[in-house]
Amino acid sequence: MKTERQAAISFIFMMGLVSAFGDIVYESARSISGPYLAFLGASAVVVGAVSGLGEFLGYGLRLVSGYLADRRRAYWVATFIGYGLILCLPFLAFATTWQVAAALLILERIGKAIRSPARDTLLSHATHQIGRGWGFALHEFLDQIGAILGPLVLSLAFLVHQNYRSGFHWLWLPAISVLVFLFIARWKVPDPQTLEAKTSEASQKTPLPLEFWHYAAFTFLGVAGFVSFPLLSLYWVKEGIVQAAWIPTLYAVAMGVDALIALAVGRLYDRFGLNTLFAVPFLTLLVPLSGFSDSAILIGVSILLWASVMAIHETTMRAAVADIAQIQKRATAYGIFNTIYGAGWFVGGSLLGWLYQSAMPALPWVVFGLEVFATAVFWLLVRRRQPLASSRA
Repeated sequence: MKTERQAAISFIFMMGLVSAFGDIVYESARSISGPYLAFLGASAVVVGAVSGLGEFLGYGLRLVSGYLADRRRAYWVATFIGYGLILCLPFLAFATTWQVAAALLILERIGKAIRSPARDTLLSHATHQIGRGWGFALHEFLDQIGAILGPLVLSLAFLVHQNYRSGFHWLWLPAISVLVFLFIARWKVPDPQTLEAKTSEASQKTPLPLEFWHYAAFTFLGVAGFVSFPLLSLYWVKEGIVQAAWIPTLYAVAMGVDALIALAVGRLYDRFGLNTLFAVPFLTLLVPLSGFSDSAILIGVSILLWASVMAIHETTMRAAVADIAQIQKRATAYGIFNTIYGAGWFVGGSLLGWLYQSAMPALPWVVFGLEVFATAVFWLLVRRRQPLASSRA
């Protein structure tokens, strides 16, 4: 129905604004959290440990939060609690010790773990009306605008005030805006599930399908072979190809490309379905081949490739979870997916970082092996879902 479609678009737009303002707060604080902890007296070891613990909890706890959101049907509650904890970041302005600042940073990451599976579940219901890929692409586009603006906001604050505390005070407005737009979304569409289908309590105990576990394995392997931007930029600076001062600019460019590519890949997913994800292993393999070179042109290509893979990760890979997992277990599925995604980043990042330092010539071959395995697993998934894929085409 037209009214349901309009409600879905409005809901996705509001949730996109929630994520955009959230990213302004989060990316701003993240860009300066290391120096700020050091300013408060933390050692390099502490800075690394706080960052690592925050990311671990930010991904690992999604396994629990997704399950609880499904069990209690408390999607809005989890979303509000999770986004409410983003207020921890403006409170950094009042931190007088590194221990307090570290606790606030870790609490915000816990908030992300609480909100992510529930929020993606709510979004998945709305995307049913306009196309999974396009819906998640619109959300990612707005989200990336916030990711680009965030560091710029804090940079401007530092230019004006020349101190940390005043800079963090600038984050109050976007942080409060997060909750304002979340309340508007809740008011406009109190029950997004009605945009997709009614549920039956009897089916809530049905286990996730085998196809989901194939997809989880593909996710882990595909992400494990994805070279991180920090590792690429380390090579560029170390080899004297790019000056360190230009790295943040190149990252901002990558985020902008991510936002634009997300719109395109979202449309492609709605047209061709899961088959579009075959691009993930192929593009992932090309990143180190172009990024670890001494050619400025190839490095530019690697930035485009890296941003394209990130766009697929954040849009169509999230959309596919909703298409594979049954509606009653979707938050659980998103929790598992995000946890495995984070594990892939951790394991792959550690492995590729070690190879970069100790056995650089082997790095592309390891990436090749991981992506070949990812392709094989995904091919099995597509074969199992062939009837569904054919009907969508």
